[in-house]
Amino acid sequence: MRTSIATVCLSGALTEKLTAAARAGFDGVEVFENDLLASPLAPEEIRARCADLGLSIDLYQPMRDIEAVPPDEFRRNLRRAEHKFRLMERLGADTVLVCSSVSPLAVDDDALAAFHLRRLAELADGHGIRVAYEALAWGRHVSTYDHAWRIVEAADHPALGTCLDSFHILARTTDPGDLEGIAEIPGEKIFFLQLADAPLMAMDVLQWSRHYRCFPGQGGFDVAGLLRQVIKAGYQGPLSLEVFNDVFRQAEAGPTAVDARRSLLVLQESVGLTAPPAPVVPTGIAFAELVSPDVEPVSELLEALGFTRTARHRGKPVDLWQQGEARVLLNTGPGARRDGTQLAAVGLESPDPAGAAERAESLLAPVLPRRRTPEDVPLDAVAAPDGTELFFCATGRPGLPDWTTDFVPAEPAEHTEPAELGALVEAPASGTAGGLHRIDHLALTQPWHQFDEAALFHRSVLGLGALDSVDVADPYGLLRSRAVTNADGSVRIALGVGPAPSADDGDRAQHIALATDDLVTAARRFRAAGGRLLTIPANYYDDLAARYEFAEGELETFRELGILYDRDADSAFRHCYTETIGRVFFELVQRDAGYRGYGAQNAPVRLAAQHVRRPVR
Repeated sequence: MRTSIATVCLSGALTEKLTAAARAGFDGVEVFENDLLASPLAPEEIRARCADLGLSIDLYQPMRDIEAVPPDEFRRNLRRAEHKFRLMERLGADTVLVCSSVSPLAVDDDALAAFHLRRLAELADGHGIRVAYEALAWGRHVSTYDHAWRIVEAADHPALGTCLDSFHILARTTDPGDLEGIAEIPGEKIFFLQLADAPLMAMDVLQWSRHYRCFPGQGGFDVAGLLRQVIKAGYQGPLSLEVFNDVFRQAEAGPTAVDARRSLLVLQESVGLTAPPAPVVPTGIAFAELVSPDVEPVSELLEALGFTRTARHRGKPVDLWQQGEARVLLNTGPGARRDGTQLAAVGLESPDPAGAAERAESLLAPVLPRRRTPEDVPLDAVAAPDGTELFFCATGRPGLPDWTTDFVPAEPAEHTEPAELGALVEAPASGTAGGLHRIDHLALTQPWHQFDEAALFHRSVLGLGALDSVDVADPYGLLRSRAVTNADGSVRIALGVGPAPSADDGDRAQHIALATDDLVTAARRFRAAGGRLLTIPANYYDDLAARYEFAEGELETFRELGILYDRDADSAFRHCYTETIGRVFFELVQRDAGYRGYGAQNAPVRLAAQHVRRPVR
């Protein structure tokens, strides 16, 4: 189906919004009156600009408080409408949105409302314009889609139809049965469909609508269920996004438009309107890549953690550090930022790397160009919204390109034959007590304006499942976190966002969590090797003693090593943290079978401790 986006969804001047919408692949736009009033371009020039960009103007939004008002007020409304209809002819828009009245002058009289809407439709018809009547969730007398439809049906004019808005409908009901009446509306009388999602919140519906809407798939509404009913009714118009969101209106228009259109692509797939390449769910984490301008402090940290530098890329300044199945690449190339070490890329094990790349491209995540020599293994990568590069890997699988063959042993023995090199980059053993055997999860802190986009990206492009969003108390505000994971937990990524858009980028630390079967031994070995663990306040352990029972001496050991503790109904989670280097720190975790969380209740303590100890550059 055709796709459209309201200009209110995007930031910037009207011309910027139109350009962003066209580049993202939208077919049309809804022009908000405020955007037109603030534009230096005449309506004819806006019409020409849209035509040059390949955009239709699908809807104009200047009219509200029209119906069921006193006679003098209605005469003024018709005068205003006549002016707007002439403007719309100049603009090239043939459908106008009329919202149900919120005016204190409006009366509860459906017959009068139908009469007024019919008069308005007669006036519009003379200009070749259709009127789409929409029920606002906070309308004074008309607040539901079925009520609005009854009035439209009673008015009985070919130029009058209804507009369905997913927010206004779904904000008032959680019962799927309440949506079934949509399918009974004749499709040709559904003049327009506006789509928005929203997080489930207990608040005034007007404030909810004006500030917290998001794109389909980013909130808690059953937008797909509503769309199925609209399709069943026979609707043939565009799928249009109308999202009021404070964050989106401060973010760059281009990426927001891409995120918006991706949400519609995923929505159409979910209801069977399209069939893009199927998701290829990653099965593990092949590596995490750190980029650093200074190799020494990172190398010392990795050595203290028990990693061994096993190999080096044959043509790039990238070292491979390994312990068990945990692999860390250390890149010290000229692209390394001077403001410290950062987590720049993640390798995801994929059962079908080519299929994963095809899926990504179909959802507007183009494969990144990569500098490689003819000898380098082809390796597809896409960029996550925060800029992290995601590589689709097939490590050690016959018949598929293996990225490890681009690496040669760090100190190859004399007379080593090329065929032997692969064996020399095998992971060192990690069966000893306290060994770190794999990457348990990654925590990627997102830019403030890309949190919802990141969650949708990881779900739709990578096929990961998303857990509920949680709030975490930081000394300087609330952080939001949402984990995405595959079914067996072999891929876990915790997406977080800081408390405010003004937060210093340097505070957006990422971290790599490494799994062990014996955290106490791992922590002691790390300290014995010169590593420094994050110091946790004694008050935390006093509280821990009140909440849980421990074996003799266990809590004292946790206090000594800075180990934090959490448990659910049947299993426990123990974890501790290294100090931060640049923008990266490591977490050591011991996860009992069945524990699926991340120790979120301990995050405030960890964050406070990290604020006390500022990062090492």
